[in-house]
Amino acid sequence: MITCCIRYTLDPHRIDAFEDYATAWLSIIPRCGGDLIGYFLPKEGNNTVALALIGFESLAAYETYRARLADDAQARANFAMAQASRCILIEERTFLRRAAA
Repeated sequence: MITCCIRYTLDPHRIDAFEDYATAWLSIIPRCGGDLIGYFLPKEGNNTVALALIGFESLAAYETYRARLADDAQARANFAMAQASRCILIEERTFLRRAAA
């Protein structure tokens, strides 16, 4: 099992647009094969960082998920909305594994 951690640097004046973007993924990600752990938006402190955590069985499962996203009309529309609103300044992906119990 791996977790994809997406770290977003946001335009602090467009947090509402990012929240709309994040909310749309709540149905898209599971439909395309990801195990959505959640989207986390700024609350206190730094107001330019948000995170998304998505679980996958393997990197191969992640690649299959990415292909499904590319074919999904709602996913493409959500990506386009984020680009048009310019709510995301930087998007970084890291793949993590859980520490052994």
